[in-house]
Amino acid sequence: MQAGHGAETTELQTAPGARSASLLRPSVFVLVFANLVPMFGVVWFKWEVFPLLFLFWIENVIIGLFNVLKMVVAAPSNLAGWLVKLVMVPFFCFHYGMFTSIHGVFVIGLFGGGFRQGAPFPDEHAILQLAIQNHLTWPVLGLAASHAFSFGYNYLWLGEFRRATLPLLMQQPYSRVVVMHLTILGSGFLMAILGSPAVGLVLLVILKTAMDLRAHIQEREKFSSTGCTGQTGQKPTA
Repeated sequence: MQAGHGAETTELQTAPGARSASLLRPSVFVLVFANLVPMFGVVWFKWEVFPLLFLFWIENVIIGLFNVLKMVVAAPSNLAGWLVKLVMVPFFCFHYGMFTSIHGVFVIGLFGGGFRQGAPFPDEHAILQLAIQNHLTWPVLGLAASHAFSFGYNYLWLGEFRRATLPLLMQQPYSRVVVMHLTILGSGFLMAILGSPAVGLVLLVILKTAMDLRAHIQEREKFSSTGCTGQTGQKPTA
């Protein structure tokens, strides 16, 4: 009992140091830089609410694509896991794809005029045109590069893929996307009511970046060698 209490105390004492170390990861700097790109859109291209929320929705799609890659390469030494992936990966693609599509329809409809009479349904061609018209090419590439770097550096190079479990990966994007975008959509409505003031939109970008950082660090902690466990509660072997 005493030893367990000591271990718990040590863990509590080292947690702040571990979190500080997480903030110094290269992927954190790339994440912050990629999230600063939309701020130039607000200042330089005079973005209003829609381009910003539309960009953040496109990032949801990017998150889902990289999560599929994470699921495919997770725990490669687990032979039984490959059979489970044949079911879970397509299920995730379908479920997350539906979730993201409905979210996108509402973003385009409520903020981009997609619900007006005669407006076409937002298919992939319409989405591409909206991205180009709103000068989102470079911001999208920046966010994609940030997620690609995190996938390559944290997940592959640092070996998170050896400790990740499919159940954890299945729910990971939802916990990040739902909380973040409920907050962002609420703020978006407020900015639309106020007439999209530049200061408010800049604060929205800062809020989104802060939430991104928090989610990124929590993800690293979940996939750490001491924090990620399998369904049995035991530390998985590499």
